[in-house]
Amino acid sequence: MLMDNTVFVGNKPVMNYVLAVVTQFNNGAETVAIKARGKAISRAVDTAEISLNRFLEGVGKKDISTSTEEIETDTGRTNVSSIEIVLSKGI
Repeated sequence: MLMDNTVFVGNKPVMNYVLAVVTQFNNGAETVAIKARGKAISRAVDTAEISLNRFLEGVGKKDISTSTEEIETDTGRTNVSSIEIVLSKGI
């Protein structure tokens, strides 16, 4: 489920991603997807929870999906876990 309102979580501080999510909703987005893989998964969960609990009214978790992606590295192919958390208004 790829959409324009996607926040890809990496190695920056959690509040950077929270700001991005809140900004998307303030700009009129009905849904925002938070995506991460590997070690950034916990940061994505923190982003969703902080956004919902502190900053967003009338927004809830619509969907959470996990998967495994195979990526190419210097040492060959490896599996990396990934998560997508979809937040939506009116839930």
